[in-house]
Amino acid sequence: MLISSYDNLYWKICTFARIMKDLTQGNEGKQILYFAIPMLIGNIFQQLYNVVDSIVVGKYIGSVALAAVGASFPILFTLSALIGGMVMGSSILVSQYFGAKNYHQVKITSDTLQIFLLISSTILTLLFFIFSRSIFRMLSIPDEVLPDAVRYFDIVILTTTIPSFAMFGISSVLRGIGNSKTPIYFIVASILLNIILDLVFVLVFNWGIDGVAWATGISSILAWVALWYYLNIKEATMIRFNLNYNKWEFNCENFRLSIRIGLPSGIQQTLVGLGSMALLGIVSPYGTAVLAAYSAAGRVDMFVSMPSMMLAAALSTFVGQNLGAGKIDRIKKGLNASLIYSSVLCIALSLIVVIFGKEIMGLFVEKSSPHYAEIINIGKEYLVIVTSFYIVFTTMFIVNGVMRGAGATLVPMLITTLSLWVIRIPLAVFLSDKFGESGIWWSIPIGWSAGFLGSLIYYKSGLWKKHRVKPVMIPVEIPN
Repeated sequence: MLISSYDNLYWKICTFARIMKDLTQGNEGKQILYFAIPMLIGNIFQQLYNVVDSIVVGKYIGSVALAAVGASFPILFTLSALIGGMVMGSSILVSQYFGAKNYHQVKITSDTLQIFLLISSTILTLLFFIFSRSIFRMLSIPDEVLPDAVRYFDIVILTTTIPSFAMFGISSVLRGIGNSKTPIYFIVASILLNIILDLVFVLVFNWGIDGVAWATGISSILAWVALWYYLNIKEATMIRFNLNYNKWEFNCENFRLSIRIGLPSGIQQTLVGLGSMALLGIVSPYGTAVLAAYSAAGRVDMFVSMPSMMLAAALSTFVGQNLGAGKIDRIKKGLNASLIYSSVLCIALSLIVVIFGKEIMGLFVEKSSPHYAEIINIGKEYLVIVTSFYIVFTTMFIVNGVMRGAGATLVPMLITTLSLWVIRIPLAVFLSDKFGESGIWWSIPIGWSAGFLGSLIYYKSGLWKKHRVKPVMIPVEIPN
C-alpha cells in the first residue's frame, strides 16, 4: 500500500490536531506574526535571562567573572551550531511534509532526529569537556580569566548539552507542524527557575561563578524532563518523543535528506560560531575590560536582533508549508510582511540602545569595579556602531529565512563564508591594528553588508524555488 493511503488513516487517529497550525491559508502577514509571537516571547525570556545572568555575574561576582562567562558563549554557540544543520534539515522536512499532508513522514523525521541528537550530543559533550582548557588557551583568554572560564564551561557543558539538544529537537519538530507555543511554556518556566537559582546560589549560598553554571544546568534538565512528560503522558499527539528506544524508527533515506538539506545550514552556523570564537581571539589580547565590555554588549546585541531572528524562523516554516502545498504566490507576500514587521521593531530597539547605551551598560558593572569607566565607554561604542546597522542584518536574515524554508541552504552557506571569513575576520584584524578595538566593531556591519548583497542577489534569481522536497515513498502495512 502506498504511504499516501496510510497518511489518511494515521491522521484520523491523531487526537491532538490542535497543536498543529496550517500556514497555507489565511492572511500571510497575520499567520507569520501570530506564529512568531510565541517564539518571540520565549526568546525574550531567554535573552532576559542572559541579561539578568550577566548583571548578577558582573554586579555580584566581578568583571573577571563577567569576562569568563562572555568567553564561554562563542564556544557554546559553536557547539549548538554543529548540530544545528541536522535540526534545520529535519524542521524543513517536517514543514514540507506537513504542508503536503504526508503525516507518516513527519513521524519518521521526528524519530530519526531524536536518535541523531542523542548520539551526537553525548559525543560532543565528552570532546568539549576534555579539551575545554586547550580551547580557551588557543583563544588567548587572559590568565586572570582562564580559571573561571574553564570551571564555568565544564559545569555547563556536562549538565546542559544533552537536555538542551533534546529540547532544541522537540521545538524544531513542533515548529515544523505549526506548533510554536507548547515548547515556549516550558522554556519560559526554565528561564524563570534559572534566574531564581542564579540569585539563590550567588547571593545566598555564595557559590560564585559555579552557582551560575549549576543554575543553568539544573533548569535545563528539569525543563526537558517536564516537556517530555507533558507530550508523552499528558497529551496524545502524533509526535511522540518516547524514551523507549524500541519504539523509535530510524530511516536512512530520511536521514540522508535531512543531511543534504541541513548540512549547508549546519556548516553555515558552525562558521558563524567559529567566527565568533575568532573575534573573541582578536578581542582577548586587549585585556579584561575590553573582554567584559564585549561580553555585556553582546548580550544587548542579541536582544536587539531577536525579533528579526524569530520572524525569520516563522517565515521559514511558512515558506516550507506553502512550498510543499505548491502555493508559491503566498511566499512573496509573507516575505514583504516579515520585512515590514522586523524593520519597525529593529529601528525602534536600535534607537533605544543608541540613546541609552551608557545607562544600559551600567546595569552590568558595579561602580566600585576598577574597570567601570572603561567597560561602560567601550560597551557604549560597540552598541552605537553595531546596532546602527541592524536594518541591514534584519533584511539579510529575513531573506535567508525564505531560502532556508525552501531547503536552499547551500548558497546561503557560501554567502556566509564569504562575508564572515573572507571579509569580516580579515578586516577585524586589519582595522584593529589601525584603530584598536573600535576596528573590530566596525568589521561586523561591513560583513553584514556583504552578506546582505549576496542574499538579495540569490533571492532575486529565483533559483531557491527549485528546492521543494520530494517525499520518501515507503511501503507500509496497515494493522488490522
